[in-house]
Amino acid sequence: MRFEVWAPEAERVVLECAGTTRALERDGDRAGWWTGEAAAEDGTRYGFSVDGGPVLPDPRSRRQPEGPDGLSAVVDHDRYAWRTPWAGRGVRDAVLYELHVGTYTREGTLDAAADRLGHLAELGVTHVELMPLCPFPGRYGWGYEGVSLWAVHEPYGGPEALKRFVDAAHAHGLGVVLDVVHNHLGPSGNYLPAFGPYFTETHQTPWGAAVNLDAPGSDEVRAYLIGSALAWLRDYRIDGLRLDAVHALVDTRACHFLEELSVAVDSLAAELDRPLSLIAESDLGDPRIVTPRARGGLGLQAQWNDDFHHALHTALTGEAQGYYEDFARAPLTALAKTLTHGFFHDGTYSTFRGRAHGRPVDRARTPAYRFLGYAQTHDQIGNRALGDRLSASLSPGLLACAAALTLTSPFTPMLFMGEEWGATTPWQFFTDHTDPELAEAVRRGRRREFAAHGWAEEDIPDPQDHGTRDRSCLDWSEPAKGHHARLLAWHRDLIALRRARGDLTDPDLAAVRVAYDEEARWFAFRRGDLRIAVNLGKKPVTVPLDGRHARVLAAWEPVETPGADGVVRLPGESCVILATA
Repeated sequence: MRFEVWAPEAERVVLECAGTTRALERDGDRAGWWTGEAAAEDGTRYGFSVDGGPVLPDPRSRRQPEGPDGLSAVVDHDRYAWRTPWAGRGVRDAVLYELHVGTYTREGTLDAAADRLGHLAELGVTHVELMPLCPFPGRYGWGYEGVSLWAVHEPYGGPEALKRFVDAAHAHGLGVVLDVVHNHLGPSGNYLPAFGPYFTETHQTPWGAAVNLDAPGSDEVRAYLIGSALAWLRDYRIDGLRLDAVHALVDTRACHFLEELSVAVDSLAAELDRPLSLIAESDLGDPRIVTPRARGGLGLQAQWNDDFHHALHTALTGEAQGYYEDFARAPLTALAKTLTHGFFHDGTYSTFRGRAHGRPVDRARTPAYRFLGYAQTHDQIGNRALGDRLSASLSPGLLACAAALTLTSPFTPMLFMGEEWGATTPWQFFTDHTDPELAEAVRRGRRREFAAHGWAEEDIPDPQDHGTRDRSCLDWSEPAKGHHARLLAWHRDLIALRRARGDLTDPDLAAVRVAYDEEARWFAFRRGDLRIAVNLGKKPVTVPLDGRHARVLAAWEPVETPGADGVVRLPGESCVILATA
């Protein structure tokens, strides 16, 4: 088979393959590329030596059997026999479920996660969003320190296990979205700088030198990232990619990297004749990310909406620190604005940033489903000092209110694993760095960060302690117990209602009507013929719903049908969905 590698500054590149070595030749048609042939088959180990240096893994390695520091292995994607015909599934009318393979089950493998897909199909979600799967040092970690952007973390099961997972998900009618990280690579096991200018000091990011998207050599770096993205979608039949922290993709070129990626993915979708989606995580508050390219946007299908999360979180918890400050001043007002205008900060002053932030959403031309709405995510839980979920501090009634607001919102809803039953297990920050100095630096940094906010260092979980990961694994005995079972049934009912009632997937933000009382802590909004009301206070309230003769479709606590006055009497910490037609 033919081997190739981009090493534009090298004088000599040697391939080591199955114990034999041979010098590669310069590619006469592609500057900076080296090529050569060697006998190989699926599983054959190989690597490259640049200018007499150590044998390193292939930057485009499809498999790292011994981890990021070991040799690469050939993967023959045609060996896998796909069992499930699949026409694809886009994000319109979707309900996503964010899942971390290493803690979704105690086993922490893709095969073990696949065995639990029946639960998700019964829940009614449409897509599983897998957190990053690229190889990283050690066994356990969040995955955002990955390297080898074309490979699958071996302790999760490697390439074949991912194909089995996707096949099983499709058999259940579930699409699969994969979280990918293009804005940085892990500090350990990252050998890309030995091959070429994959990074540039022209820009700095929170992780150091930026990925080279606009400096000399950036054409090939962009092609590397886009090739990786297309490989997940093509070779593994993934339905979409979640792009981590796109605001950290520093790119000054006229055609932004995200636009180029969007063009490539749309072309692949046309070639494969199935929908493919790009979902951005962005801190920019910029709707141009999801604006079609024909209208001057970047052309992605959706983006996370942290503004909705922050408004909902402050309304539920009363927390007001950090970026919650502006939302916490009048949380129901903030919630109302996000439900009707998309963003809270749409050019308004952000106290956290010390400047104006965001850009208005053109409600006439931007459908609400392009924004993901959620009450919890891996970031919003795991980046807390103790990794505590909302269930650690809220009653089951308030958790039910959070579900009602998320699953009946105009946005594309997303749940974080275990949220559907109010899981009591935390989701903490954990690592398994094999470099002792890096491990200690991460440990000290985590404790120092939260000590600055008043936490005692000894109370901060040690990321390197395997017990931190173990505590973060879901307890699958919980869904059948007490209020957990009740919450699970509530989530199933809400998702079924969303699927059955077209008003709940109406993408028109301007059609949403809201009413609320900050002091009494009730909030209500209208979606077509449906009325949703939540009482976040402990005392019963009366809520005018502007809908006479409404009937109850779902309620957390028993609620009487409103009379001719259209007023519903709602118990404390409870919610109701009613229909007026």
